This record gives sequence, C-alpha cells and structure tokens, in this order.
Amino acid sequence: MKTAVIAIGGNAISRKDQRGTVEEQVHNMKICCEMIADLVEDGYQLVLTHGNGPQVGSIVIQNEAAGESVPENPLDVCGAQTQGSLGYLLSRTLINTLEARHMQKKLAAVLMQVVVDREDAAFQNPSKYIGPFFSEEEAERLEEQKGYRMCRDSDRGYRRVVPSPMPVEIVEEEAILTLLKEDFLVITAGGGGIPVIRERNGLEGIEAVIDKDLASGLLAERIHADLLVMLTGVPKVAVNYGKEDMEELGCVSPGICRKYMKEGQFPPGSMGPKVEAACRFAEREGKEAVITSMECMRDALGGRAGTHIRRKKPEA
Repeated sequence: MKTAVIAIGGNAISRKDQRGTVEEQVHNMKICCEMIADLVEDGYQLVLTHGNGPQVGSIVIQNEAAGESVPENPLDVCGAQTQGSLGYLLSRTLINTLEARHMQKKLAAVLMQVVVDREDAAFQNPSKYIGPFFSEEEAERLEEQKGYRMCRDSDRGYRRVVPSPMPVEIVEEEAILTLLKEDFLVITAGGGGIPVIRERNGLEGIEAVIDKDLASGLLAERIHADLLVMLTGVPKVAVNYGKEDMEELGCVSPGICRKYMKEGQFPPGSMGPKVEAACRFAEREGKEAVITSMECMRDALGGRAGTHIRRKKPEA
C-alpha cells in the first residue's frame, strides 16, 4: 500500500467568487472528497493537508471589526482556529462521502504544531500577505498602533505582511505515525501548521505563517511517504507561463526545476513553494512529487497527467 501526502489549497475550499460561508465550503469539499474517495478505493493510504489562507483572512477581518468588543487573538491562535474548523468540516464531509459509497475507513483530524527557527531570516523580512486591504492612512495607523508591517499589494491598497519561516520540526510526528500504523486516514497540517518556537520554558506560539506546501513536504519526508502530491489550479507546471512559448513540464528532475527557479520561472507567491517542496522531497527521500490540479489527480497518480518531479535513475 502506497502512502501519499496530498496538499489541498485553501482556495479549493473557499473560492474567490464566493463569500466563504460554511455551506459554500462544504459544497466545495464534497467535490474534493469524491476524488479523495477514489484514491481510498484505489488502495492508497492518505494524509491530507490543506490551506487556510482565505479562512485566516476572514478571522483577521473579524478581529478588526470586533476589536473594541472582544480580545484579538494572535496569529498562531487564528491558525489553530482554522485548522480545527476546516479539519472538522473536511473530516465530516469525507466520512459522509465514504459512507455513501459503502466504504469503511477510520479518520482522524490532528492539530499540528510546526517548529520554526527564531533566527530564520524570514523574521527580518516579512513577505506573506494576510488579511484585508487598507488605505494608506489606515495602514499607517495600524503600523503605529499595533506594530504591523504594512505593504502595498497591487492597486487595491495595503495589507499586513508577516514572516513565513521554513518548517524544521513537526511536534505531532509520532502521533501521526501511530495513526497511520493503525490504518487511519489523517487530516493535518492545516495552513502549514501552527508556528511555534522552542524556548527554554518549552514551546511558544509566534506571529508567522508557514507555507502549506513546504510543511506538507516536511511531513511527507518525516513519515517516509511514497508520494507527495500538491494540488493547484493548473494540470501541469509550466515555464514561460502565459506566453506564446509556454512549455508544460511532464517528468523532470529536481536539478532542472532548480535551474528554472533561478531563472525566476516560479514566483514565490504561487508555484515557487510547490516546486521547492517537490524538489526537497525528491532529493531527500529519492521518491516522487507530483504537482497537478484536483481534476487531474487520479490520472496523475496513474502517470497519465501532471508534473512529476523525481531524481533520474542511474543508467544501467
């Protein structure tokens, strides 16, 4: 039985043309869960991870709107809230999907903490946009009153930026391995996990956002998964994306991918972290990472679609 870590994007749960209600999220999850059920039917042992960007953004807006009435939660707690709520909705929806197919599978949603390094350079250079847009005047007020770092994001205004450090350790690693040994399907690492640092007195939450794909790659490495699958909005990774000479990538080595990254082919705000996570997993574990769309996932795992990143086998 092959073990696959599958990273689902937060925008697959809350779409841009929707308000993000629970009903809308569950509707979107039903589509996703039908495809996950296909893989359970195919005999895969699965660990599901998911994004939470839109959901954390909503909580940040709620914090701003109700700031005078209730205490504002720090960013690590906001991440924990969405990891819990989305884990519950995804678990419930998947259980219902499997039962409708008369399939039996044990599920567990695990709240995952991810240790980062306080000395990570990301803390000196915050780059991850979160939350709503503000005017220049509002941004200046937030910087002065709350100490936020605010940057212009396109022509829509200013947004808060926070550090996005590299994940280095998974606190719940042993719990996840134990569940997999007992044949559970595990849902975890929501939004890249809850960022924590190790202090002399123990773990402490920190204001940061961990990239979901990099955390998923580390998880796949630590549990020795056979496959790392990252779902995105396109069926394959492409170079010269959107141009006349655009080229979709089929099966490529980490070395070729890193060459393209140095050329700036994969922007850090979109495909960059996925390709980086795929390269790390392929290099360290010597196994295969796949980047594709939700619709092409089953075909991609059968080798008929998607971009496959793996080390080249030595010639005989």
